[in-house]
Amino acid sequence: MKLFLIAGEASGDALGAALMAGLKALAPGVSFEGVGGPLMAAEGLAGLFPMDDLSVMGLVEILPRYRALKRRLDQTIAAVAATAPDALITIDSPDFTLRVARAARAANPGLRTIHYVAPTVWAWRPGRAAKMAPFIDHVLALLPFEPPLMQAAGMSSDFVGHPVVAAPRADAAAAAAFRETQMIGPDQPVVLCLPGSRRGEVMRLAPRFDEALTRLRDREPGLRVVLPTLAPVAGLVRAMTARWRVAPLVVETPGDRAAAFAAADLALAASGTVSLELAAARVPMVIAHDFNWLTWQILRRAALIDTVTLVNIVSGTRAVPELLGPQCRPGPIARCLIEVMDSDEARAAQLAAMEKTMIALGEGGEDPGLRAARSVLTRIGAAAG
Repeated sequence: MKLFLIAGEASGDALGAALMAGLKALAPGVSFEGVGGPLMAAEGLAGLFPMDDLSVMGLVEILPRYRALKRRLDQTIAAVAATAPDALITIDSPDFTLRVARAARAANPGLRTIHYVAPTVWAWRPGRAAKMAPFIDHVLALLPFEPPLMQAAGMSSDFVGHPVVAAPRADAAAAAAFRETQMIGPDQPVVLCLPGSRRGEVMRLAPRFDEALTRLRDREPGLRVVLPTLAPVAGLVRAMTARWRVAPLVVETPGDRAAAFAAADLALAASGTVSLELAAARVPMVIAHDFNWLTWQILRRAALIDTVTLVNIVSGTRAVPELLGPQCRPGPIARCLIEVMDSDEARAAQLAAMEKTMIALGEGGEDPGLRAARSVLTRIGAAAG
């Protein structure tokens, strides 16, 4: 069996790698081609080009890179046709991956197509699912309430669980060892700073996070700031934080990242799946995010819900404070951080919401990568039969 997979950013790379591991366990001999990152390459993906070529966020932010992205789009569509896979599996990054799927299906009407990560039609642009249905057969959903929405649009869909529930976590001993190694006292508050995984996010948010955390540190002199980062932006993060007044400890390895999460008392984070990582580690948080002005205006008008944080959405609460768009400024961010740090009630509400969220996403159940692989194989088998 030959599969063509496409992921466009780090979160998709992680999803794709877990899916590939599950497929290899259930269907030995499966082969993979496509586009992915280092995790998918480690599972055996023969990649067309570096996944980083596709890692761009925002509606307006795409425009300066349109020609380069169009070249990669045409290259990928041609590769799907040349490979003639048993199925095309597109993973999130819909602005790129669904364009490939549409063109690939048009060229080969018999091509089986599966999309991993349902579009957030419950949040904005509800017509997206119906637009996918003519060229996507099956959707692997991360959230338990999404399959009925996909089925109503004409696609089959399975809830396969969110990968955050299977991610390795550090225990109390690892947290204590991290504090000792970094010379952080047991009573010193540790705040995580997570300004994003894309260059544009980091450049926009990092200076504001610096100022907000400086204000918090002025109130809490013993505060230590730890900044877990990822390889694609690690150089930028180190260059920018070298001038920070709070002098954050930058960590890059997965082990240090997990230990830092386990050792943390509070987090300031950009909007995204990192909020679920924090929830899995039971770290109270404040979410702050901003976009290009025009992107923000478009998103603000299109939104169907009043929160972007998945902990709030899945738990049905508004326990995690958010500062979005014009509110994403150092003063309001610092005030929210102080409120969460000082309020036992606010922290307890967040922890209860996190517990509810993790259970709903599959914590304690079968590995999501294996569930996703089984769903893929069932769908391919059903199509073949």
